Order: sequence, then structure tokens, then C-alpha cells
Amino acid sequence: MRRAFGALVVIGALAAVPVAIRAQAEQTWKGAISDSKCNGKHPAGEHDGKKMTDTDCTAVCVKKGAKYVFVSEGKVFQLANQSSKQIAAHAGQQVELTGTLKGDTITAKQMKAAK
Repeated sequence: MRRAFGALVVIGALAAVPVAIRAQAEQTWKGAISDSKCNGKHPAGEHDGKKMTDTDCTAVCVKKGAKYVFVSEGKVFQLANQSSKQIAAHAGQQVELTGTLKGDTITAKQMKAAK
């Protein structure tokens, strides 16, 4: 009985391995690089009544302490690599982002302007 139970535990543990591997596989999403204050919405007149582009708004919010986020299909993902020049260069823009997802955080590997 103990051997059978032990075998089931080992099989169960091995069955969980592909799930962990899939969670770390690179994926590609379409969405926008935004900031944690606006989460992709960028209200008009938010910065002292000034009209700004999404790119300018994201830059101002990040300078004021917000973090870069990725917004895709209404869901907001945290970005692990905040100091990435690639993320900063695409701030406020629609992109195709390739990276790995863990929980609600994406580690961005590459991105390009969305088609």
C-alpha cells in the first residue's frame, strides 16, 4: 500500500512539471506599454490641464514614480524589467511583446511596434 501511494505521489509531482515549464515558455501578446498610474487610460488634462499624447503621459507618470505596465485586452500586467531601454522607447505605444509570464508579471524579452 505504501509503495502504491509513493508511486502516486511521484507521478503527481512529475505531472506538475509540464505546467511549470509552460508557465515559463515565451509568449507573444499585443497591447500597449503604459504606466501603473493610468493603466492605459491616460485621461485628458490629467497633467495640469495639458493635453498630452499617451507617450508623453506615460513618460511624465514614470518620472513621478509610476511603473511601466503592459495592457492587453483590458488586463494590466506588471513588467519585471523596469530599467529596460526597449520598454522606455515604446512607452505609450501599441506593441507586440514577447516574454515570459509568471503570475501577473511579464519579463519582456523583445518588442516591436504592433502591426
